[in-house]
Amino acid sequence: MKKIKTLITISVTLILTLAFIQNTIAQNSGEMQTFFSEEYAGISIKFNASRKTVPGENITIDLWINCTAHGVNIDSLTLDVYGFKYGQEKTQLYSAHVIENRPLVLNNISQFNYTVHVPHDVWDATYADIHLQYSIRGSFFEYSPNFSITVVRNVYLEELENKFESLNHTYWLLNETFWQSFQMNLTEENLVGLNQTYQELQQNYTSSQGSLGELESTRQAVIILAITTVCFVGTTIYVVMRKPKQNW
Repeated sequence: MKKIKTLITISVTLILTLAFIQNTIAQNSGEMQTFFSEEYAGISIKFNASRKTVPGENITIDLWINCTAHGVNIDSLTLDVYGFKYGQEKTQLYSAHVIENRPLVLNNISQFNYTVHVPHDVWDATYADIHLQYSIRGSFFEYSPNFSITVVRNVYLEELENKFESLNHTYWLLNETFWQSFQMNLTEENLVGLNQTYQELQQNYTSSQGSLGELESTRQAVIILAITTVCFVGTTIYVVMRKPKQNW
């Protein structure tokens, strides 16, 4: 009964672990986070994006440009987003020409929204590059900030870690069950001891084969002797019974 309860516990643990893995993979936070905010001469920039995502899902980006001076003209504003295939090889995920040759109005905020798809083989950190060229009444300015943004969760590594923990837990449950049943731990030393005991038993069995042959011969001799004895006793009784009575 105790073994059955332990096996049920192991099964339930595996089912719950698999459900947890599926739930963990399916989760996708929609929270937005400010990854970059800077004020330059005549311009302020704010960059928000999804706090985190998973491979196969999207990164949502909100880019705000605020004009804080008169006579600002944007020559070029571009945005590039990069990720890493298998967490190692840099790859471009998105590229956009946000503004080209356009004057800005004082205290006017321009907002730009983008959706960046994350391939299934991209995870860990992602990065954004902004390249800005503009002028204010004949003065030229250029900035190229780059910064880390959304973290793409490595769900494959998480799944392997969860499976490892599940298998490790299952191993200890089985080890405990084995110990309760046979009063020993399922360790490498015990396995070596069991193997040695098996070898000794095999040798004893082999050596007993010869003794069994001798025992079989003795058993047959005893049977023959017993049959002979029975026949002799029967013959004796018969002879006694057939002996003529004496006359007095």
